[in-house]
Amino acid sequence: MSIALNRLGALDAARKLQRRELTAVQLVRACFARIEQRENTIHAWTALQKQAALEHAEQLDKGPLRGPLHGLPIGVKDLFDTVDLPTRYGSPIYERHHPGLDAAAVALCRGAGAVVVGKTVTTEFATYTAGPTRNPRNEAHTPGGSSSGSAAAVADDMVPFALGSQTAGSIIRPASYCGIVGFKPTFGAIPRAGVKSLAESLDTVGGFARSVPDIALFASVLMRDPRMLDLNYDAKPRIGMYRSLQWRHAQAETKEAYAQAAAILARAGAQVEEVPQPPAGDCMLVQLHADIMAYEASQSLAYERLEHAAQLSAKIQSVLEAGARITAEEHQRNLARAAEVRARVDLWFDRYDVLFTPSASGEAPFADLGTGDPQFSRGWTLFGLPCLNLPFATGPQGLPVGLQVVGPRHADHRTLAISAWMHERLLATQAPDIGAADIWPRG
Repeated sequence: MSIALNRLGALDAARKLQRRELTAVQLVRACFARIEQRENTIHAWTALQKQAALEHAEQLDKGPLRGPLHGLPIGVKDLFDTVDLPTRYGSPIYERHHPGLDAAAVALCRGAGAVVVGKTVTTEFATYTAGPTRNPRNEAHTPGGSSSGSAAAVADDMVPFALGSQTAGSIIRPASYCGIVGFKPTFGAIPRAGVKSLAESLDTVGGFARSVPDIALFASVLMRDPRMLDLNYDAKPRIGMYRSLQWRHAQAETKEAYAQAAAILARAGAQVEEVPQPPAGDCMLVQLHADIMAYEASQSLAYERLEHAAQLSAKIQSVLEAGARITAEEHQRNLARAAEVRARVDLWFDRYDVLFTPSASGEAPFADLGTGDPQFSRGWTLFGLPCLNLPFATGPQGLPVGLQVVGPRHADHRTLAISAWMHERLLATQAPDIGAADIWPRG
């Protein structure tokens, strides 16, 4: 039975488009048909441009191949500037904002042949106040934040890829909640020009797809590194299983998936070892990240804080006010503390090729409870390390449970290759005794 065109993975679709076995118009039409069928339920988009996308697709079909993303429809988080679509940053302050140019990441995708379908929902300035987006696996639950619409659009087969960003856990957590692959590269590996700043030392551009090879295709374009396309990995990886100091917050389904994954990977030949817990003082990393983020957000959003406070939610106002109370001297001490711990964590990769750790505390919470807690990602974002969410299991409510691969700084290619090796083996194993979590089925 042939698969519906909108459900094609990015790499499979790209190959068909490159061989002219599939037209860009056919693929874009299929994606819009899915959007029209589901958008009233999922609410993943803030703006769509069907006619312009179809016209672009038609031009691509008539002309030469533009690049590795030729004809692929994509979604763009509404934190990224776009010349042809409004950019609101999740805030009523920017209701009529129309940038004059594309963000660098958007321009790179378009230059490689991608077709921008529309803008996806973000939380307010990529922080905490949720938009209307719902989890495609169960609409009563959140898709996570802040890249809510991008994660939901990919998970619901509306587009094969969508751009996102992470300042705390805004890629990894939504990917986990929605059951897809999310990739946050090494800090600074993808240009942030044209992306609304929240915290200068933390903001990282990444994205969502349905498999590691799919995400690697986009990484090759966004990082201008064709090595990303070669995911061959013949060695047996050294995997450090890291519960983290947030383990007490992990729910039963996450603990069960974590244990099951360790067993599967060990049977597959990986060297799997539990990472010793760091010094007790490192338990303050979550607060350290939060303080750095709050200080830098109060600076980056100074105009909004000082001139449009009445149009900010109470939640972001409290964050910005807390950040404004932190002195520059305190902030410098916080950055120095982060650098000190980062150097110690870097040494872990002398012993391990990657770390494997929870992506989130468990399944997605109900939508009226917010977008979930980023605590399992804050530290890795603070350290600027490349991270991937691998969808692996389902919990007792039938919702996805993901696990997070963390690699060494600037080793994004190797981290992707090892992640592909790990994911292939995790998904190939059906374990009847997994308990609270069953192997996550990918159809």
